Amino acid sequence: MAEISLHVQLGRLSLPNPILVASGTFGYAREMEHLVDLNRLGGILPKTVTQVARPGNSPWRTVETSAGLLNSIGLDNDGIDAFIAHHLPYLSGLAAPVIVSIAGRTPDEFVAMARQLDGQSGVAAIELNISCPNVSGGVDYGTDAESCRRLVESVRKACDLPLLAKLTPNVTRIADIARGASDGGADAISLINTVLGMAVDWRRRRPLLGNVMGGLSGPAIKPIALRCVYQVAQAVTLPLVGIGGIATIDDVMEFLVAGASAVQIGTANYYDPSVTMRLLNELPEALRQLGASSVGEVVGTLQTTK
Repeated sequence: MAEISLHVQLGRLSLPNPILVASGTFGYAREMEHLVDLNRLGGILPKTVTQVARPGNSPWRTVETSAGLLNSIGLDNDGIDAFIAHHLPYLSGLAAPVIVSIAGRTPDEFVAMARQLDGQSGVAAIELNISCPNVSGGVDYGTDAESCRRLVESVRKACDLPLLAKLTPNVTRIADIARGASDGGADAISLINTVLGMAVDWRRRRPLLGNVMGGLSGPAIKPIALRCVYQVAQAVTLPLVGIGGIATIDDVMEFLVAGASAVQIGTANYYDPSVTMRLLNELPEALRQLGASSVGEVVGTLQTTK
């Protein structure tokens, strides 16, 4: 039986396999070490960090829906200095590549954080979170192609680490934003962040989320995420990372065939913490079913014409 290669290349970023965990759904990894073999993962994205500490939004911060999860956490974190001092030492000791997710209120904040991370031991890449719908200004650089290009270009000039741009689906033409990220020098594009939504208590006539609206994740957004991956794959030549409702090996393969070179598992981590290990175990056989001996052989092979 032919050996299956799970290796994935995202621009200058080399990954042992395409199964990553999404920022905000895996803590800082230490919390999951008794449930998951962290060293087997294709990549770990810790919770998004900002330049200074943020308290996050008022409760409720999460609401379960019939096909997913609404969240309005608000980028609650202790800031980049605390991340580097208290979390990065543990993360850097893991075999899995660590991709640090950062979010800034201004381009200068993004640039400053990227410079701070550049050269830090254990940081394999940076993911630019320009698509969080739960904070003021969280999507400012992800809804306009030129703003996206300028931001990515500024960060690109400030550090040598590979850059992933995480885009929002809450736009009219996501392919245009992806072109901006590509033109700015991104190594890869992550698709998608959460879909803006809300939940209402009609008896009290009040929104359930403290921030009124939040980001919907989970199975409900998978068709949207697949559509975005497919559209962006037609528009740019950069590698793509698929995110949105991925929980089974069928989900993984659908994203790969649609054009993603890797995937991030998010909401499924909450109700099935060992999901990534199961997907890694099942992936080689799924590739064999398509007659492939590597992940790259199936990426973007979706046939839309008869």
